[in-house]
Amino acid sequence: MSSRCALVSKVIPFSCVDGPGSRLALFLQGCNLRCKNCHNPWTMGRCNDCGECAVHCLHDALTFQAGRVYWQEANCQQCDTCQKMCPQSATPMAQTLSVEDVLKQISRAAPFIEGITVSGGEATTQLPFICELFAELKATPALRHLTCLVDSNGELGINGWEKLKPLCDGVMVDLKAWEDGTHLALTGRGNGRIKESIRWLAKQDLLAELRLLVIPDHTDYLRFIEPLSLFIRELGELPIRLNAFHAHGVYGEAKGWRSACAEDVEPLAQALNARGISNVILPALYL
Repeated sequence: MSSRCALVSKVIPFSCVDGPGSRLALFLQGCNLRCKNCHNPWTMGRCNDCGECAVHCLHDALTFQAGRVYWQEANCQQCDTCQKMCPQSATPMAQTLSVEDVLKQISRAAPFIEGITVSGGEATTQLPFICELFAELKATPALRHLTCLVDSNGELGINGWEKLKPLCDGVMVDLKAWEDGTHLALTGRGNGRIKESIRWLAKQDLLAELRLLVIPDHTDYLRFIEPLSLFIRELGELPIRLNAFHAHGVYGEAKGWRSACAEDVEPLAQALNARGISNVILPALYL
């Protein structure tokens, strides 16, 4: 059994929103984008033991000893104070888990789930762990029926996707804006590599879903509907999921942005439909 470990933000044993069916969702810590609209902003960074969170903890769940921050789960009230004020966009509650640790959790959930989804943060920033976890799942008779999906921002290079290809059943990717400058303003990086990843994954039949997040007054999908539609059509038949931005869980500037409603999202769906893209999934609800 591999002893490779990952820094894990959270494990949700039963999720119905992280891919098809009921799935175990594994959220890894750390991200290579800095999205203003991130709904899990505490998963971006890594704790550097600065101790700021321990000073502000309201329930004595954090202590600072010998230059390290320690979390006492029994005292924690999940008030999120530590996460909201962390200068590193991290959490002191992240755990270091081995492949064996995660497999034990998957085994307990296995009778009730259809697969696992590794998300984040950005899952592929800990690619060796994902590869070993998926390899162990495929090699374990009692677990090999579970599908292995990755929820990604698409920043991984093609060499990385090549390593994942024989072990992964599909990748769900977010395209956060069409035009490079808009993407840079929203995430801190351009989207050239992300588009390259999307095209490559589609050619390998690994692109399980393309996601577009509608943020009123900030995303540019309708403004660039012609090149966007051509890009999507060239990917082949696959689900295009439209998500509606809401400010719940968001920090900073985006906290004041307007949430998307049906009137913001449905024109994009109609524009895609009119250009021959029929497999468009609308939000199940608007918050």
